[in-house]
Amino acid sequence: MPDAKEKRADDLPLKASQNNASSVFQRAASQPMHPTVRALGWVSLFTDLSTKMVYPITPLFLTAVLGAPVWSVGVIEGIAESAASLLKLYSGWLSDRAGQRKPFAVMGYGLGALSKLGLALAGSWGAVLGARLLDRVGKGLRAAPRDALIAENCEPHQRGKAYGLHHSLETVGEVLGPLVGFAFLLVYAENYRGVFALALLPALLGVLVLLRFVKEVKNTGEKRRLPQFTFRGLSPAYRQYLGVIGLFGLGNSSDAFLLLRSQDIGFSGAELLLLYAAFNLMSVALGITVGKLSDRVGRQPLLVVGYGLFSLVYLGFAVVQSRGIIWILFIFYGLYTVLTRGVQKALVADLIHPDRRGAEIGTFHMLVGLAALPASLLAGWLYTQVSVGAPFYFSAVVSATAALILWRLRLSPSQKVVS
Repeated sequence: MPDAKEKRADDLPLKASQNNASSVFQRAASQPMHPTVRALGWVSLFTDLSTKMVYPITPLFLTAVLGAPVWSVGVIEGIAESAASLLKLYSGWLSDRAGQRKPFAVMGYGLGALSKLGLALAGSWGAVLGARLLDRVGKGLRAAPRDALIAENCEPHQRGKAYGLHHSLETVGEVLGPLVGFAFLLVYAENYRGVFALALLPALLGVLVLLRFVKEVKNTGEKRRLPQFTFRGLSPAYRQYLGVIGLFGLGNSSDAFLLLRSQDIGFSGAELLLLYAAFNLMSVALGITVGKLSDRVGRQPLLVVGYGLFSLVYLGFAVVQSRGIIWILFIFYGLYTVLTRGVQKALVADLIHPDRRGAEIGTFHMLVGLAALPASLLAGWLYTQVSVGAPFYFSAVVSATAALILWRLRLSPSQKVVS
Protein backbone atom coordinates (compact mmCIF):
# COMPACT_ATOMS: atom_id res chain seq x y z
CA MET A 1 0.00 0.00 0.00
CA PRO A 2 1.26 3.54 -0.68
CA ASP A 3 2.49 5.43 2.38
CA ALA A 4 1.22 8.84 3.50
CA LYS A 5 3.98 10.67 1.63
CA GLU A 6 3.00 8.97 -1.64
CA LYS A 7 -0.65 9.88 -1.10
CA ARG A 8 0.22 13.50 -0.49
CA ALA A 9 2.34 13.50 -3.64
CA ASP A 10 -0.53 12.05 -5.65
CA ASP A 11 -2.83 14.79 -4.36
CA LEU A 12 -0.53 17.59 -5.54
CA PRO A 13 -1.69 17.67 -9.21
CA LEU A 14 -5.34 17.77 -8.15
CA LYS A 15 -4.71 20.53 -5.61
CA ALA A 16 -2.69 22.46 -8.16
CA SER A 17 -5.51 22.12 -10.69
CA GLN A 18 -8.08 23.30 -8.13
CA ASN A 19 -5.89 26.24 -7.10
CA ASN A 20 -5.35 27.16 -10.77
CA ALA A 21 -9.11 27.06 -11.47
CA SER A 22 -9.75 29.24 -8.41
CA SER A 23 -7.06 31.67 -9.55
CA VAL A 24 -8.57 31.89 -13.03
CA PHE A 25 -12.01 32.62 -11.59
CA GLN A 26 -10.68 35.29 -9.22
CA ARG A 27 -8.77 36.94 -12.08
CA ALA A 28 -11.88 36.91 -14.27
CA ALA A 29 -13.99 38.38 -11.49
CA SER A 30 -11.60 41.30 -10.96
CA GLN A 31 -10.67 42.00 -14.59
CA PRO A 32 -12.67 44.92 -16.06
CA MET A 33 -14.82 44.43 -19.12
CA HIS A 34 -13.65 45.66 -22.52
CA PRO A 35 -15.21 49.06 -23.44
CA THR A 36 -16.86 47.53 -26.53
CA VAL A 37 -18.68 44.98 -24.33
CA ARG A 38 -19.92 47.78 -22.09
CA ALA A 39 -20.94 49.93 -25.06
CA LEU A 40 -22.93 47.06 -26.56
CA GLY A 41 -24.68 46.70 -23.23
CA TRP A 42 -25.75 50.34 -23.38
CA VAL A 43 -26.95 49.91 -26.96
CA SER A 44 -29.15 47.03 -25.82
CA LEU A 45 -30.34 49.06 -22.82
CA PHE A 46 -31.70 51.85 -25.03
CA THR A 47 -33.06 49.42 -27.61
CA ASP A 48 -34.88 47.30 -25.06
CA LEU A 49 -36.18 50.39 -23.28
CA SER A 50 -37.84 51.21 -26.59
CA THR A 51 -39.02 47.66 -27.34
CA LYS A 52 -40.48 47.00 -23.89
CA MET A 53 -42.41 50.26 -23.96
CA VAL A 54 -44.46 48.82 -26.81
CA TYR A 55 -44.34 45.03 -26.44
CA PRO A 56 -46.58 44.57 -23.34
CA ILE A 57 -49.38 46.71 -24.78
CA THR A 58 -49.22 45.47 -28.38
CA PRO A 59 -51.61 42.50 -27.72
CA LEU A 60 -54.07 44.91 -26.09
CA PHE A 61 -53.69 47.39 -28.96
CA LEU A 62 -54.41 44.58 -31.42
CA THR A 63 -57.49 43.19 -29.68
CA ALA A 64 -59.02 46.28 -28.03
CA VAL A 65 -58.16 49.07 -30.50
CA LEU A 66 -57.86 47.34 -33.88
CA GLY A 67 -60.42 44.64 -33.07
CA ALA A 68 -58.13 41.78 -34.15
CA PRO A 69 -58.94 38.22 -33.01
CA VAL A 70 -56.83 36.63 -30.24
CA TRP A 71 -55.35 34.07 -32.65
CA SER A 72 -53.77 36.93 -34.62
CA VAL A 73 -51.40 37.51 -31.69
CA GLY A 74 -49.93 34.03 -32.17
CA VAL A 75 -49.75 34.48 -35.94
CA ILE A 76 -47.98 37.85 -35.70
CA GLU A 77 -45.47 36.76 -33.06
CA GLY A 78 -44.76 33.42 -34.70
CA ILE A 79 -44.30 34.78 -38.22
CA ALA A 80 -42.28 37.78 -37.04
CA GLU A 81 -39.83 35.60 -35.10
CA SER A 82 -39.50 32.83 -37.65
CA ALA A 83 -39.27 34.95 -40.80
CA ALA A 84 -36.04 36.48 -39.52
CA SER A 85 -34.55 33.18 -38.35
CA LEU A 86 -32.47 32.46 -41.46
CA LEU A 87 -31.07 35.97 -41.23
CA LYS A 88 -29.76 35.13 -37.78
CA LEU A 89 -27.70 32.35 -39.33
CA TYR A 90 -26.54 34.08 -42.50
CA SER A 91 -25.83 37.48 -40.96
CA GLY A 92 -23.42 35.69 -38.65
CA TRP A 93 -21.84 33.78 -41.54
CA LEU A 94 -21.56 36.92 -43.65
CA SER A 95 -19.93 38.79 -40.75
CA ASP A 96 -17.40 35.93 -40.49
CA ARG A 97 -16.71 36.21 -44.20
CA ALA A 98 -16.45 40.00 -44.19
CA GLY A 99 -14.39 40.05 -41.01
CA GLN A 100 -16.73 42.82 -39.77
CA ARG A 101 -19.58 42.65 -37.25
CA LYS A 102 -20.49 46.29 -36.66
CA PRO A 103 -22.15 47.10 -40.04
CA PHE A 104 -24.65 44.27 -39.54
CA ALA A 105 -25.39 45.49 -36.03
CA VAL A 106 -25.97 49.05 -37.26
CA MET A 107 -28.43 47.89 -39.94
CA GLY A 108 -30.24 45.66 -37.45
CA TYR A 109 -30.68 48.26 -34.74
CA GLY A 110 -31.69 50.85 -37.35
CA LEU A 111 -34.55 48.67 -38.64
CA GLY A 112 -35.66 48.07 -35.06
CA ALA A 113 -35.98 51.82 -34.55
CA LEU A 114 -38.03 52.24 -37.74
CA SER A 115 -40.45 49.53 -36.63
CA LYS A 116 -41.66 51.73 -33.74
CA LEU A 117 -42.79 54.33 -36.25
CA GLY A 118 -44.59 51.59 -38.17
CA LEU A 119 -46.53 50.57 -35.04
CA ALA A 120 -47.56 54.18 -34.38
CA LEU A 121 -49.03 54.43 -37.90
CA ALA A 122 -50.61 50.95 -38.04
CA GLY A 123 -54.30 50.84 -38.94
CA SER A 124 -54.83 47.08 -39.12
CA TRP A 125 -53.37 43.92 -37.64
CA GLY A 126 -51.64 43.30 -40.97
CA ALA A 127 -49.77 46.59 -40.54
CA VAL A 128 -48.80 45.54 -37.03
CA LEU A 129 -47.46 42.30 -38.52
CA GLY A 130 -45.38 44.35 -40.94
CA ALA A 131 -43.94 46.50 -38.16
CA ARG A 132 -43.14 43.47 -35.99
CA LEU A 133 -41.59 41.77 -38.99
CA LEU A 134 -39.36 44.80 -39.58
CA ASP A 135 -38.30 44.71 -35.91
CA ARG A 136 -37.48 40.98 -36.01
CA VAL A 137 -35.61 41.27 -39.31
CA GLY A 138 -33.51 43.89 -37.58
CA LYS A 139 -32.88 41.51 -34.71
CA GLY A 140 -31.99 38.79 -37.21
CA LEU A 141 -29.35 41.04 -38.73
CA ARG A 142 -27.79 42.14 -35.45
CA ALA A 143 -28.07 39.27 -32.96
CA ALA A 144 -25.27 36.93 -34.06
CA PRO A 145 -22.74 39.65 -35.06
CA ARG A 146 -23.34 41.45 -31.74
CA ASP A 147 -22.90 38.29 -29.66
CA ALA A 148 -19.78 37.46 -31.67
CA LEU A 149 -18.40 40.93 -30.88
CA ILE A 150 -18.93 40.25 -27.18
CA ALA A 151 -17.17 36.87 -27.40
CA GLU A 152 -14.26 38.42 -29.30
CA ASN A 153 -13.76 41.15 -26.72
CA CYS A 154 -13.50 39.02 -23.57
CA GLU A 155 -11.42 36.09 -22.37
CA PRO A 156 -12.96 32.58 -22.35
CA HIS A 157 -13.03 32.56 -18.54
CA GLN A 158 -14.93 35.89 -18.62
CA ARG A 159 -17.74 34.82 -20.92
CA GLY A 160 -20.35 34.28 -18.25
CA LYS A 161 -19.54 37.65 -16.70
CA ALA A 162 -19.54 39.40 -20.10
CA TYR A 163 -22.88 38.01 -21.24
CA GLY A 164 -24.25 38.53 -17.71
CA LEU A 165 -23.24 42.20 -17.83
CA HIS A 166 -24.80 42.60 -21.26
CA HIS A 167 -27.98 40.88 -20.11
CA SER A 168 -28.17 43.07 -16.99
CA LEU A 169 -27.83 46.33 -18.94
CA GLU A 170 -30.30 45.01 -21.50
CA THR A 171 -32.72 44.26 -18.68
CA VAL A 172 -32.37 47.74 -17.17
CA GLY A 173 -33.93 48.91 -20.42
CA GLU A 174 -36.58 46.21 -20.14
CA VAL A 175 -37.52 47.57 -16.70
CA LEU A 176 -37.41 51.25 -17.62
CA GLY A 177 -39.40 50.77 -20.84
CA PRO A 178 -42.63 49.55 -19.21
CA LEU A 179 -42.30 52.18 -16.46
CA VAL A 180 -41.94 55.01 -19.00
CA GLY A 181 -44.91 53.62 -20.93
CA PHE A 182 -46.93 53.35 -17.71
CA ALA A 183 -46.16 56.99 -16.79
CA PHE A 184 -47.19 58.11 -20.30
CA LEU A 185 -50.50 56.23 -20.09
CA LEU A 186 -51.24 57.74 -16.68
CA VAL A 187 -51.22 61.15 -18.34
CA TYR A 188 -52.62 60.11 -21.74
CA ALA A 189 -54.96 57.22 -20.97
CA GLU A 190 -55.18 54.49 -23.66
CA ASN A 191 -53.04 56.53 -26.08
CA TYR A 192 -51.13 53.48 -27.29
CA ARG A 193 -50.02 55.16 -30.51
CA GLY A 194 -48.37 57.89 -28.45
CA VAL A 195 -46.37 55.25 -26.58
CA PHE A 196 -45.24 53.74 -29.89
CA ALA A 197 -44.11 57.15 -31.18
CA LEU A 198 -42.26 57.95 -27.94
CA ALA A 199 -40.43 54.60 -28.16
CA LEU A 200 -38.71 55.77 -31.34
CA LEU A 201 -36.47 58.17 -29.36
CA PRO A 202 -34.49 55.68 -27.20
CA ALA A 203 -34.23 53.33 -30.20
CA LEU A 204 -32.48 56.05 -32.19
CA LEU A 205 -30.26 56.84 -29.20
CA GLY A 206 -29.13 53.21 -29.13
CA VAL A 207 -28.09 53.45 -32.80
CA LEU A 208 -26.09 56.61 -32.05
CA VAL A 209 -24.25 54.92 -29.15
CA LEU A 210 -23.44 51.99 -31.44
CA LEU A 211 -22.03 54.27 -34.13
CA ARG A 212 -19.97 56.35 -31.71
CA PHE A 213 -18.66 53.99 -29.01
CA VAL A 214 -18.56 50.43 -30.38
CA LYS A 215 -15.11 49.98 -31.86
CA GLU A 216 -14.06 47.31 -34.32
CA VAL A 217 -10.76 46.99 -36.16
CA LYS A 218 -11.41 47.51 -39.85
CA ASN A 219 -10.52 44.64 -42.13
CA THR A 220 -8.29 46.14 -44.81
CA GLY A 221 -7.42 42.83 -46.44
CA GLU A 222 -9.39 40.44 -48.60
CA LYS A 223 -12.60 38.88 -47.44
CA ARG A 224 -12.00 35.58 -45.71
CA ARG A 225 -12.69 32.54 -47.86
CA LEU A 226 -15.00 30.53 -45.66
CA PRO A 227 -16.79 27.38 -46.81
CA GLN A 228 -20.58 27.41 -47.01
CA PHE A 229 -21.98 26.77 -43.58
CA THR A 230 -23.18 23.20 -42.87
CA PHE A 231 -24.64 21.71 -39.71
CA ARG A 232 -22.24 18.77 -40.01
CA GLY A 233 -19.43 21.14 -39.15
CA LEU A 234 -20.85 21.71 -35.66
CA SER A 235 -19.27 19.80 -32.79
CA PRO A 236 -21.26 16.80 -31.44
CA ALA A 237 -21.67 18.54 -28.09
CA TYR A 238 -23.07 21.68 -29.75
CA ARG A 239 -25.52 19.66 -31.86
CA GLN A 240 -26.80 17.90 -28.73
CA TYR A 241 -27.18 21.23 -26.96
CA LEU A 242 -29.06 22.70 -29.92
CA GLY A 243 -31.42 19.72 -29.81
CA VAL A 244 -32.37 20.62 -26.25
CA ILE A 245 -32.73 24.30 -27.20
CA GLY A 246 -35.08 23.35 -30.05
CA LEU A 247 -37.24 21.15 -27.81
CA PHE A 248 -37.50 23.83 -25.15
CA GLY A 249 -38.32 26.40 -27.82
CA LEU A 250 -41.40 24.44 -28.92
CA GLY A 251 -42.87 25.07 -25.47
CA ASN A 252 -41.61 28.62 -25.14
CA SER A 253 -44.40 30.53 -26.87
CA SER A 254 -44.55 34.31 -27.00
CA ASP A 255 -44.72 36.21 -23.70
CA ALA A 256 -47.79 37.86 -25.23
CA PHE A 257 -49.83 34.88 -23.97
CA LEU A 258 -48.73 35.54 -20.41
CA LEU A 259 -49.92 39.11 -20.85
CA LEU A 260 -53.24 37.97 -22.37
CA ARG A 261 -53.73 35.59 -19.43
CA SER A 262 -53.08 38.48 -17.06
CA GLN A 263 -55.58 40.59 -18.99
CA ASP A 264 -58.15 37.81 -18.50
CA ILE A 265 -57.59 38.01 -14.75
CA GLY A 266 -58.34 41.75 -14.87
CA PHE A 267 -55.11 43.67 -15.49
CA SER A 268 -55.39 46.91 -17.48
CA GLY A 269 -52.95 48.01 -20.18
CA ALA A 270 -51.05 50.27 -17.77
CA GLU A 271 -50.86 47.50 -15.17
CA LEU A 272 -49.46 45.10 -17.76
CA LEU A 273 -46.54 47.50 -18.16
CA LEU A 274 -45.90 47.38 -14.40
CA LEU A 275 -46.06 43.58 -14.46
CA TYR A 276 -43.43 43.48 -17.17
CA ALA A 277 -41.20 45.84 -15.19
CA ALA A 278 -41.45 43.62 -12.09
CA PHE A 279 -40.57 40.59 -14.21
CA ASN A 280 -37.40 42.24 -15.45
CA LEU A 281 -36.22 43.51 -12.05
CA MET A 282 -34.85 40.06 -11.22
CA SER A 283 -32.47 40.21 -14.17
CA VAL A 284 -31.24 43.67 -13.19
CA ALA A 285 -30.53 42.50 -9.66
CA LEU A 286 -28.94 39.13 -10.44
CA GLY A 287 -27.72 39.14 -14.05
CA ILE A 288 -23.99 39.73 -13.42
CA THR A 289 -23.99 37.52 -10.31
CA VAL A 290 -25.49 34.58 -12.19
CA GLY A 291 -23.07 35.12 -15.08
CA LYS A 292 -20.09 34.98 -12.72
CA LEU A 293 -21.58 31.91 -11.03
CA SER A 294 -21.81 30.13 -14.39
CA ASP A 295 -18.09 30.84 -14.95
CA ARG A 296 -17.39 29.08 -11.67
CA VAL A 297 -19.85 26.17 -11.41
CA GLY A 298 -20.69 25.62 -15.08
CA ARG A 299 -23.57 26.59 -17.35
CA GLN A 300 -25.60 23.38 -17.41
CA PRO A 301 -26.70 23.27 -13.74
CA LEU A 302 -28.07 26.81 -13.96
CA LEU A 303 -29.88 26.07 -17.22
CA VAL A 304 -31.47 22.93 -15.79
CA VAL A 305 -32.77 24.90 -12.79
CA GLY A 306 -33.99 27.67 -15.10
CA TYR A 307 -35.91 25.30 -17.37
CA GLY A 308 -37.45 23.61 -14.34
CA LEU A 309 -38.53 26.97 -12.94
CA PHE A 310 -40.08 27.88 -16.31
CA SER A 311 -42.15 24.68 -16.12
CA LEU A 312 -43.45 25.54 -12.65
CA VAL A 313 -44.29 29.14 -13.65
CA TYR A 314 -46.27 28.02 -16.70
CA LEU A 315 -48.09 25.43 -14.60
CA GLY A 316 -49.03 28.30 -12.31
CA PHE A 317 -50.37 30.36 -15.22
CA ALA A 318 -52.54 27.39 -16.24
CA VAL A 319 -54.44 27.38 -12.94
CA VAL A 320 -54.12 30.93 -11.56
CA GLN A 321 -57.24 32.91 -10.69
CA SER A 322 -55.76 35.61 -8.43
CA ARG A 323 -54.17 38.93 -9.37
CA GLY A 324 -51.73 38.58 -6.46
CA ILE A 325 -50.50 35.21 -7.72
CA ILE A 326 -49.93 36.75 -11.17
CA TRP A 327 -47.44 39.18 -9.62
CA ILE A 328 -45.57 36.33 -7.92
CA LEU A 329 -45.48 34.28 -11.12
CA PHE A 330 -44.03 37.16 -13.12
CA ILE A 331 -41.28 37.67 -10.52
CA PHE A 332 -40.32 33.98 -10.71
CA TYR A 333 -40.51 34.19 -14.50
CA GLY A 334 -37.88 36.91 -14.21
CA LEU A 335 -35.72 34.54 -12.17
CA TYR A 336 -36.03 31.93 -14.92
CA THR A 337 -34.87 34.54 -17.43
CA VAL A 338 -31.79 35.53 -15.45
CA LEU A 339 -30.84 31.86 -15.03
CA THR A 340 -31.02 31.16 -18.75
CA ARG A 341 -30.73 34.03 -21.20
CA GLY A 342 -27.14 35.13 -20.70
CA VAL A 343 -26.01 31.65 -19.58
CA GLN A 344 -27.37 30.04 -22.78
CA LYS A 345 -25.30 32.42 -24.89
CA ALA A 346 -22.18 31.86 -22.78
CA LEU A 347 -22.53 28.08 -23.26
CA VAL A 348 -22.93 28.62 -27.01
CA ALA A 349 -19.70 30.62 -27.01
CA ASP A 350 -18.00 27.77 -25.14
CA LEU A 351 -18.99 25.13 -27.70
CA ILE A 352 -18.45 26.86 -31.05
CA HIS A 353 -15.43 27.02 -33.35
CA PRO A 354 -13.66 30.42 -33.15
CA ASP A 355 -13.21 30.68 -36.92
CA ARG A 356 -16.96 30.23 -37.50
CA ARG A 357 -18.12 32.17 -34.45
CA GLY A 358 -20.68 34.37 -36.22
CA ALA A 359 -22.31 31.54 -38.17
CA GLU A 360 -22.41 29.10 -35.26
CA ILE A 361 -23.85 31.68 -32.86
CA GLY A 362 -26.33 32.47 -35.64
CA THR A 363 -27.35 28.79 -35.65
CA PHE A 364 -28.49 29.15 -32.05
CA HIS A 365 -30.48 32.30 -32.79
CA MET A 366 -31.97 30.74 -35.92
CA LEU A 367 -33.17 27.67 -34.04
CA VAL A 368 -34.78 29.76 -31.32
CA GLY A 369 -36.55 31.83 -33.96
CA LEU A 370 -37.73 28.85 -35.98
CA ALA A 371 -39.22 27.21 -32.89
CA ALA A 372 -41.17 30.41 -32.16
CA LEU A 373 -43.59 29.94 -35.08
CA PRO A 374 -45.03 26.52 -34.19
CA ALA A 375 -44.84 27.36 -30.48
CA SER A 376 -46.90 30.55 -30.84
CA LEU A 377 -49.33 29.15 -33.43
CA LEU A 378 -50.02 26.13 -31.25
CA ALA A 379 -50.41 28.30 -28.16
CA GLY A 380 -52.90 30.53 -29.98
CA TRP A 381 -54.94 27.53 -31.14
CA LEU A 382 -54.95 25.91 -27.69
CA TYR A 383 -55.88 29.23 -26.04
CA THR A 384 -58.91 29.83 -28.27
CA GLN A 385 -60.05 26.31 -29.18
CA VAL A 386 -59.31 24.21 -26.08
CA SER A 387 -58.98 26.37 -22.95
CA VAL A 388 -57.02 29.33 -21.64
CA GLY A 389 -54.96 26.97 -19.49
CA ALA A 390 -54.11 24.46 -22.24
CA PRO A 391 -51.09 26.25 -23.78
CA PHE A 392 -49.55 26.68 -20.34
CA TYR A 393 -49.96 23.00 -19.44
CA PHE A 394 -48.33 22.09 -22.76
CA SER A 395 -45.38 24.44 -22.18
CA ALA A 396 -44.90 23.14 -18.64
CA VAL A 397 -44.58 19.54 -19.86
CA VAL A 398 -42.25 20.36 -22.76
CA SER A 399 -39.92 22.52 -20.66
CA ALA A 400 -39.75 19.90 -17.88
CA THR A 401 -38.77 17.30 -20.50
CA ALA A 402 -36.05 19.61 -21.87
CA ALA A 403 -34.71 20.14 -18.35
CA LEU A 404 -34.45 16.38 -17.75
CA ILE A 405 -32.65 15.79 -21.06
CA LEU A 406 -30.21 18.65 -20.40
CA TRP A 407 -29.55 17.30 -16.91
CA ARG A 408 -28.51 13.94 -18.40
CA LEU A 409 -26.47 15.50 -21.20
CA ARG A 410 -22.74 15.27 -20.51
CA LEU A 411 -20.28 17.50 -22.29
CA SER A 412 -16.64 16.45 -22.19
CA PRO A 413 -14.30 19.05 -20.65
CA SER A 414 -12.40 19.34 -23.93
CA GLN A 415 -15.55 20.49 -25.69
CA LYS A 416 -16.66 23.05 -23.14
CA VAL A 417 -14.29 25.95 -23.69
CA VAL A 418 -12.88 27.09 -27.02
CA SER A 419 -10.30 29.82 -26.72
